[in-house]
Amino acid sequence: MLVTFSIANFRSFGPEETFSLVASNRLGDTHTDHMCPIPGSDKRVLRAGVIYGANGSGKSNLFKALDFVQDAVVSPRKKDTGTGRDGFRLAGRPPEESSFDLQFIARQKLYRFGFKASDESITEEWLAEIVDGKESTIYERITTLEGRVEVEAVGLRKSSEKAATLASLGGPKNITFLATISSTLEEAEYGSQIRDVVDWFKGHLKLISPQSRFSNIGEFLVDYPEFGEFAGKFLHSVSTGVDSLKVTKTDFTEEQMKAMMSAPIEALDVLDGEDLGAFMFGEGTEIKHEKSAEKPFQLIKVASIHQSKNLEPVEFSLSEESDGTRRLLHLLPAIHELGSKSSVYFIDEIDRSLHPNLVWAFVEFFLKSCLSSTAQLIVTTHESKLLDLELLRRDEIWFMEKDQSGASRMYPLTDFKVRTDYMIRKHYLQGRFGAIPFLGDLSNLLQEEKQG
Repeated sequence: MLVTFSIANFRSFGPEETFSLVASNRLGDTHTDHMCPIPGSDKRVLRAGVIYGANGSGKSNLFKALDFVQDAVVSPRKKDTGTGRDGFRLAGRPPEESSFDLQFIARQKLYRFGFKASDESITEEWLAEIVDGKESTIYERITTLEGRVEVEAVGLRKSSEKAATLASLGGPKNITFLATISSTLEEAEYGSQIRDVVDWFKGHLKLISPQSRFSNIGEFLVDYPEFGEFAGKFLHSVSTGVDSLKVTKTDFTEEQMKAMMSAPIEALDVLDGEDLGAFMFGEGTEIKHEKSAEKPFQLIKVASIHQSKNLEPVEFSLSEESDGTRRLLHLLPAIHELGSKSSVYFIDEIDRSLHPNLVWAFVEFFLKSCLSSTAQLIVTTHESKLLDLELLRRDEIWFMEKDQSGASRMYPLTDFKVRTDYMIRKHYLQGRFGAIPFLGDLSNLLQEEKQG
């Protein structure tokens, strides 16, 4: 679970801002089932965070900052290509180093990881386990004035001899030391702490942008038939018109697949024995490739089933469904996995193409379903219907706006004194909490347009 995330000098963030999901002690017994204990601490972490703000306030940049950190851990860049960071450019001077610092829970341990990055290099990096409020350093990395990477790996010497040896060599200056470890060593050679951290970034941090789709929904339906039943019932219960989902799988040889397609799969000529895996081939159609299989290609198709006026099932392709129905389908694995995975789902613009009632139902279902797990949901949204204290705690509601310098700043609803029966939604739209568009006088512009 994500506990805190601090950012400085990245995209619209100037001075450091911190998004915290540490539960406030001032809220008493409000929605106590929305919290989980933080290991080695008397504090608790929240299961949900909902972030509001006007267009251009920086909500999506918080998402992009976490995406940048994840990429820095799991996707090492090529040598001499820089770090790819996008510094804050409104300070009237060249962008300063970007800084990222987060605390998260992985395998019931609290970790702190972060780094500083210029355009050319990762200048500092740190990883520590926090035990009883004290940090136990696993490694610290700096870049000298001569551009040499130096890593002090006190903690690694105790858990992984190979990782400690790698630390003595430093590594490329433009990628994190975590990425150096994960791209150089086998997982069994990481050491338990590094394995916990890398696994959290790779397998438990799920970032879903407005344009993204759950990768290979057809393959997921084939591997987990129970998800198809769940998804069909959910889509039916929220009145999308879908009664159920149908998935079909057909095996093909390479020759049959190429003959079926209008153009040959040129990528197959350069695979060098590697599996292609599964990839989208249009909405609701996927091709899966396993080199070693007798028939190495599988064509997976997903269809939705509706009920006709005379109660007969009618099949539709997913491409014929509305944008909202398709987006909801691609979000549903987040709910389905709640009982088995302690994942963090960060959904940017959850309200994109979804009716307000669907957004509300999705968040409510998540919160009611995740009680037996440590799953977490973070969303950015404009949908004010979620501003409901019967649904969320006050410390789960955050706002974001830009200051006079153009830098994003964020703050929770707990910064305001409000009664539990307060009309949060009404007063947000009236501007009491900020984080809404300032609508200037458009009459002059209208007059100019008429005169033009």
